[in-house]
Amino acid sequence: MSYLDRWPPLARDGALAAVVAAVLSVTVAGTPGTGPLDLAAVLTASLSLVAWRRAPLVPLLVTTPCMLVYAVHAQPGPSAAFPVLVAVFAAVRAGHRLPAALAGVVFLGADLAVRLPGADGSGRNLQTTSLLVGWFLAAGVTATVTRHRQAYLEQAEQRAAEAERTREEMARRRAGEERLRIARELHDSLTHSISIIKVQAGVAVHLARKRGEDVPAALLAIQEASSDAMRELRATLEVLRDPSGSADAEVHSSGLDRLDDLVERARSTGLAATVTISGARRELPAEVDRAAYRIVQEALTNVSRHAGGATAAVRVDYAGEELIVQVDDDGTATSDAPPVPGVGLLGMRERVTALGGRLRAEPRPEGGFTVRAELPLKEPLPETSRSKATLPLEGTS
Repeated sequence: MSYLDRWPPLARDGALAAVVAAVLSVTVAGTPGTGPLDLAAVLTASLSLVAWRRAPLVPLLVTTPCMLVYAVHAQPGPSAAFPVLVAVFAAVRAGHRLPAALAGVVFLGADLAVRLPGADGSGRNLQTTSLLVGWFLAAGVTATVTRHRQAYLEQAEQRAAEAERTREEMARRRAGEERLRIARELHDSLTHSISIIKVQAGVAVHLARKRGEDVPAALLAIQEASSDAMRELRATLEVLRDPSGSADAEVHSSGLDRLDDLVERARSTGLAATVTISGARRELPAEVDRAAYRIVQEALTNVSRHAGGATAAVRVDYAGEELIVQVDDDGTATSDAPPVPGVGLLGMRERVTALGGRLRAEPRPEGGFTVRAELPLKEPLPETSRSKATLPLEGTS
């Protein structure tokens, strides 16, 4: 891109008009027999070129008579045709071929009629007129080529935009089909199994109570967990089946409002867990609320599975512009023998990264394991800047 290409179109057109006016003014000053009328005609014709891009017929209607007045009176030579050439180019470029041709014929005919009786000889005058005819033809051909090239570029852009739209529609359709396939697979494989677990647990609880026996806490936990699993599975299936990818059922999915139930269920399995909430509790963005719940859920699950007999401490801190979720346990994990990272920690990191936050998951110096997530309470970062925001992530993944 040249320096002039960075100028606005009006500035470039004004510069063209100013240059032509300056050159022709010098020509008028150096031509014997010229007067104020010739200078006025030249300036009027030159300044009308400012509109050659937005109103191409205006310069054509102005430059042709003005430059004819100057050419007939002063006979300055081919320089008098410059403004008319620009106007003809602009008219043909805009598709006004007939007015451009008529203007060229009128100008060349009048110029030839004036030159033929000249004292310099008809041969030289015909040569000058032939040169002007060539210039006018070149201006018309160049304008036609420019017009066709511009039309071709516009068509190419339209085809590219249409192809992009087609690709996006195909991608959306394939994504929708894949979402439906996943929803069907989850429904067919998990719903049946979880329903059986829920029914069997309910039957066992009913029989125990019917016989007057104490219902085992583990059995009650299974019954409650299966009910929660069915609820969340239904919400997930509704999300997958929704074409927009954000079904209203997401509003009813788990968040920190169900934190007490989550911790209580963990306690029913034998895990000693405490909860500490600091800061002024307030409504959270839906994505942050769900992510915080899932992080606590996964961390407590890992403590139950990998740190048998350990205690867990859950801390939720409503800080200024971020939500801090931390789960510590006093299990057997050490920096010398850290636990092998699995899908759970990877899922945590992906959730935190998607929100532009920070995650630290690593053994504690005094023994045990800590999971700390810092989730910003503002809008998620754009895709182009998320990678920069998540560089400070520490710990295992």
